[in-house]
Amino acid sequence: MTDNVDGRVAETALCIQRATLDHLKHVIDLDARITGQSKPDYWQDIFERYGKRRVDQRFFLVAEAKGTDGILGLIAGEVRGWEFGSQPCGWIFAVSVDPEIRQKGIGEALFKAICDEFRQAGMSTVRTMVRRQNQLHMSFFRSEGMMAGPYTQLEMSLDDE
Repeated sequence: MTDNVDGRVAETALCIQRATLDHLKHVIDLDARITGQSKPDYWQDIFERYGKRRVDQRFFLVAEAKGTDGILGLIAGEVRGWEFGSQPCGWIFAVSVDPEIRQKGIGEALFKAICDEFRQAGMSTVRTMVRRQNQLHMSFFRSEGMMAGPYTQLEMSLDDE
């Protein structure tokens, strides 16, 4: 992987594509390194649902350095809508970049790629949900131009009663 002057991955060295079965092991490994938990069944299910079905509205993308084995990052989302009167829009539910190579434009490239997919699917809005305490994801999405939307997430514990 070559870097350009500002330390970002040169676009010629980065390949973003839909996840394939060959990427699945690398996705599982990357997620396990980041979260500390290996979740092969979860990622197999995500691949089955987002990598193979309704591919015109579901997107599971990976970033690779051209000519290497493995992935640098991933992003997944889908076209959703109609819940609580919401118009259809793009929803991002997963984004991860190898911690050793963050701050090199890989997350930004993945974000732009999935936004392009949402535009091609006819969407004009993209949404996600981030824990308030998760400064990494909050900073990332805000740097991409995202801000608070028109909905407020509510919850309650089912264990309190």
